[in-house]
Amino acid sequence: MSTGRSRGLASAILGLILMLAALWLADRALVRSVEQPGPHAEPVRVQVPEGTSVRGVLRLLAERGVIADGRPVDWWLRLHADDLRMQAGTFEIPARASARAALEQIAAGRVVLESLTIVEGWTFRQMRRAVESHPGIRPTLRGRPDSQIMAALGQPDLHPEGRFYADTYRFAFGTADLEIYRLAHRELSAALEAAWSQRRPDLPLNSASELLVLASIVEKETALAAERPRIAGVFVSRLRRGMRLQSDPTVIYGLGDSYDGNIRSRDLAADTPYNTYTRGGLPPTPIALVGRDALIATAMPDVTGELFFVATGEGDGAHVFSRTYAEHRAAVQRMLERQRERGVL
Repeated sequence: MSTGRSRGLASAILGLILMLAALWLADRALVRSVEQPGPHAEPVRVQVPEGTSVRGVLRLLAERGVIADGRPVDWWLRLHADDLRMQAGTFEIPARASARAALEQIAAGRVVLESLTIVEGWTFRQMRRAVESHPGIRPTLRGRPDSQIMAALGQPDLHPEGRFYADTYRFAFGTADLEIYRLAHRELSAALEAAWSQRRPDLPLNSASELLVLASIVEKETALAAERPRIAGVFVSRLRRGMRLQSDPTVIYGLGDSYDGNIRSRDLAADTPYNTYTRGGLPPTPIALVGRDALIATAMPDVTGELFFVATGEGDGAHVFSRTYAEHRAAVQRMLERQRERGVL
């Protein structure tokens, strides 16, 4: 090989090496540009519509201030990530997140999770108000009667009260209200089935539905989880003896909108399907939404022979339990005296 040809080959190889080095350096510069912290000092929420392309997302991120200059990111996408598929939804991009991190978050579908707490003891009406007022839930059933909600859940003949589980739910922004109802109804059905399957064999209850009705009364009678098995035991003992339950919360539920916050003697005597002072057995439906504690307490009550309970009067939510009516009357008098001392009466 001649000296001239050798020199030409060496020059060509050197030129190729320099070109590859330049390309590598350019690529490293692109990678650095997409991995450097973003210009946004606070978290940024970005709404990505269904069917948005990767470059459409890039424009959204630039408009929201997550990306300062979209051109190097676009080149990086062409070279390394042109196959990214964007997911729809609402995304919260962390402060100073890089362009690469933001794009990968959206591609992975890591959407903003909203939360809604359904409180134990709420009525279905209260649950509906919470669902309808939540800014992250898409309304599709607002103003519709309860019966249409139950029909949409495949339960057209089922009364909605008590048929939704009291718990905290996490969901994507924009989830339809029907999906929230469906989830809470499914969770209640599963929890009720589990409680019924582990119930005491001698309970005076004929079905899981009756267990749910009694659990809703237990739920409303006390906010203290430790008391629920004992209160359930009182009601179980009363049912076994054919005694009326005489539960104030059932009376209040039966009064509906006419209840003004005070229960009076005339209310206890006003007959409704839910008045357990005037009617024996269980009310026709639950009176509230229940949580796990009330279901388990009712399935496995603490039956001690106690037939009465009344608040202590101390304002602590606790109760005094009695086996006889004479003991109960004395406990009521003590409760009234304590309330007078506290200025409640």
